[in-house]
Amino acid sequence: MFGKNKKDKPPKNTDSVEFRRWMAEKLDGRTLRYILERDESGDRVIAKGGILSNYEGMFSVISGEKTLFSAKTDDLHAWEFLSLEGAVLTAFDFVEEKERTILAYYKYYRD
Repeated sequence: MFGKNKKDKPPKNTDSVEFRRWMAEKLDGRTLRYILERDESGDRVIAKGGILSNYEGMFSVISGEKTLFSAKTDDLHAWEFLSLEGAVLTAFDFVEEKERTILAYYKYYRD
């Protein structure tokens, strides 16, 4: 009744499908400044500007008209930075057909 809604609280088990869906919904619609990919050699910028999209069980990172990363929502491991300025996304990517880790930095906005 007072304060936050129950849906604002994440599920306790961070390895559950419910948590993955909750996190995907939380990130849905965020606009991005930078999109980086992390691999063995380090981090590299793959795009500037974009958006995060959670639609019909698929989570995507889109820049312009190009989909850079697309994974099943139920398989997505997503964590926000401690600074809350972005998120780390790890899953099997259907665009490049391999496991990838993407770092997405949010565009600044006020709540």
